[in-house]
Amino acid sequence: MVTIRSLWAGLWLAVAGIVPGQAAAAPPELILAEVYRDGIDPAAYWVSEKLDGVRAYWDGHGLYFRSGNPVPAPAWFTRDFPAEPLDGELWLGRGTFSRLAGIVRKREPVDGEWRRVRYMVFELPGAPGAFTARKDRLLALVQAAGLPWLEAVEQFRVRDREALGARLDQVVAGGGEGLMLHRADAPYSAGRNGDLVKLKPYLDREAKVVGHSPGKGRFAGKMGALLVEDETGRRFRIGTGFSTAERENPPPIGSLVTYRYRGLTEAGLPRFPVFLRRRQVF
Repeated sequence: MVTIRSLWAGLWLAVAGIVPGQAAAAPPELILAEVYRDGIDPAAYWVSEKLDGVRAYWDGHGLYFRSGNPVPAPAWFTRDFPAEPLDGELWLGRGTFSRLAGIVRKREPVDGEWRRVRYMVFELPGAPGAFTARKDRLLALVQAAGLPWLEAVEQFRVRDREALGARLDQVVAGGGEGLMLHRADAPYSAGRNGDLVKLKPYLDREAKVVGHSPGKGRFAGKMGALLVEDETGRRFRIGTGFSTAERENPPPIGSLVTYRYRGLTEAGLPRFPVFLRRRQVF
């Protein structure tokens, strides 16, 4: 019997670039962020901008996506990276995720495109000491490497929640996605935990496309809304956030999309869902 759980499991394998029945590369054990919650004292954390890039792990010898699949970067890009493991984001700049994804997913890398990519690092996976010490060590490694495309993500402190909110407003107004908070005294611990927290002006999740609704009025002849299904099996429509090109060529049935929303209704459905992007395969 085919269940929602089994469908989602198969879909996630496809998204990760894994074919059922074939051996998959082991995903790296990285720290994963929890969502910011009331009661957190931001003064206990180092804060940085949340970069809308592609997560990549350097194990000292090779560069890998979070799925465990190798990043097809040109040899010169990683040749002089430090011998120590690094965790970071491949990044082009604010608001450029789709363009970046098109670059890093190519099996045959294009040098001219990769010359614009930066590896923005923020952690030393498995390294000893508190995050403050790891941050300082990371900065020293990046400076010693002297590579223009290898950068340490800027870390800063805020005194209280008011200052944190002001910084979030500043980043978002400039086209940024949000903030990340690393607890200053935390040792490295892989997995999802409160040592790393993300703060955004909205919530976001992923859902599977199960249908297309035709557009009306100015959207006649194009897609009007996506019918999607979340991991619990609930179905709802996403009708805003699409460009003209996305309405003319909408995400196909079976693909994953990311949407943002403002909390849940009494029925448990996302309130005011807005399309952000199709989930890319890496």
